[in-house]
Amino acid sequence: MPTNSILISTYNWPQALDLCLKSVLRQSVLPDEIVIADDGSRGETGDLVDRFMAESPVPVKHVWQPDEGFQLSRIRNKGIAAASGEYVIQIDGDLILHRHFVKDHLNFAHKGHFTTGSRVLLSPQTTEALFKANCIDIKKHSVDDRNFLNGIHLPFASVHKLISRRYKNKGKHKYYVKGCNMAFWKQDLLKVNGYNEAFLGWGREDSEIAIRLINAGIRKQFLKFGGISYHLYHKEASRELEERNIRMMQDAVDQKIIWAEKGITEHI
Repeated sequence: MPTNSILISTYNWPQALDLCLKSVLRQSVLPDEIVIADDGSRGETGDLVDRFMAESPVPVKHVWQPDEGFQLSRIRNKGIAAASGEYVIQIDGDLILHRHFVKDHLNFAHKGHFTTGSRVLLSPQTTEALFKANCIDIKKHSVDDRNFLNGIHLPFASVHKLISRRYKNKGKHKYYVKGCNMAFWKQDLLKVNGYNEAFLGWGREDSEIAIRLINAGIRKQFLKFGGISYHLYHKEASRELEERNIRMMQDAVDQKIIWAEKGITEHI
């Protein structure tokens, strides 16, 4: 298996990050490194990370930047730059991971490909119950969750090429990804200069980097029936800049862009 780093983006939700980190430590195959990419959280998150560093059997890096609005692309680039692993497994800090999440991603890693997975959407009731119990036992507390089929774990099916390289890989789904559950070879991210830091506010930065990777000859594969994650409920972020971000995403398609003008080289 390649050396690997799990990259966790977070912002001012330590209660969710705590459950996420608990799920990382219960992995059947632990990552080689944990990189927490923090988009300007206040001190409570830092205190949580300090405690976690003292407990974790895995090296932990906390990459932080000042709060200057929604700057997910930039903090992810900083986290990728700090990551020492050959393979970067990217998640959001409001996910609870299936016990075999990391193992599935590593078994699925293929040169010349990047991976996207899916998620189960936890209901407000399930999320509240998990917070109240301070635990990650989804089955015990599950109520009215959505996309439950995404929680089916069939590891042999997940590595089948007919599924992984054809599912949601053509037509309108060609560039479909979920930025909260992706994995890349670090050398491929460097080839396209990482995330495009011109993206501000919520949305489309994950699709745009997928477009540039595909333009560079890196193929998308979909991890189905593996790499399962559970998304804690929260209200949607503001989408006031989404239209602008969609235009930049479309530019990457129309102009066959590979290289982000402002990207990871800013941090290396």
